[in-house]
Amino acid sequence: MNTTVMQLPEEEYILPGTRACSGCGLSLAYRYILKALGDKAILTIPASCLTVLHGLYPSTSVRLTNINTAFATTAASATGIVAALKALGKTDYTVVGIAGDGGTFDIGIQALSAAAERNTDFLYICYDNEGYMNTGTQRSSATPMGAHTTTTPTTKIEHKKDMLAIMEAHGIPYVASASPAYPLDLFDKVKEARTIQGTRFIQVNIPCAPGWGFPTEDLIKLGKMAVDTAMWVLYEVKAGSFRLTGRSRSIARRGQNKPVGQYLKLQERFRQMTPEQTDHLQTWVDQRWERFLQRHQVSD
Repeated sequence: MNTTVMQLPEEEYILPGTRACSGCGLSLAYRYILKALGDKAILTIPASCLTVLHGLYPSTSVRLTNINTAFATTAASATGIVAALKALGKTDYTVVGIAGDGGTFDIGIQALSAAAERNTDFLYICYDNEGYMNTGTQRSSATPMGAHTTTTPTTKIEHKKDMLAIMEAHGIPYVASASPAYPLDLFDKVKEARTIQGTRFIQVNIPCAPGWGFPTEDLIKLGKMAVDTAMWVLYEVKAGSFRLTGRSRSIARRGQNKPVGQYLKLQERFRQMTPEQTDHLQTWVDQRWERFLQRHQVSD
């Protein structure tokens, strides 16, 4: 059963006054992630925007146990926590590694892949703001083709790495995508992942106002437009069974996606894209969406 707004837990695990940027997609997503996790969770996070949100020692804005770890070691740290809890005979905690796309797609992929190959029992959440935003908006392998960053001044020429497909290829029991623009879908996926044993992976689209170049009040608008254009697709793969979820499922049933250009024009980072690049990106998005539709129809 899908959670309704009235069924959300009232308990808040993020206190007022975080150090996150105004209009931060991570702040909103994190609120619902923590609600879904509840009290019995241990978090491990690397140097990142999330470290900034948590605050400077000895103060913090988050009411859950958290371990700060090195940039490349989120999955290794989570693996160690799992082993420690097992040695202590504690079985009622959810171990959660949370890292950005740079710490997941690039710097942290080795430890994550190794843990997934072993099917280590933890939940890994990648908050994907499509670049190294905490250190000045450098390109990552999650950055979309056509985006301007400080290390791709004439736009990035490669397409975004498909990390969800990479994690699915490990044969782990649960893989999903989510967005803070659709918080109930995000909440349900984290809650579902809690009930599954083995390595679980959720990738969350995180619009970043300073890094992407949009007004802070347009956070939800950007998140919804990403889904409506299929630049971001909501789905899950549970025990090998694929299904579109939420808004993406509705689009598949009722009609076509909006043109990618409507999404691009809302962000300064795409201002240097040529019409040819836009057409190329649209073709890439359309082909990927068609593959999702084929998988969804087969699974339905």
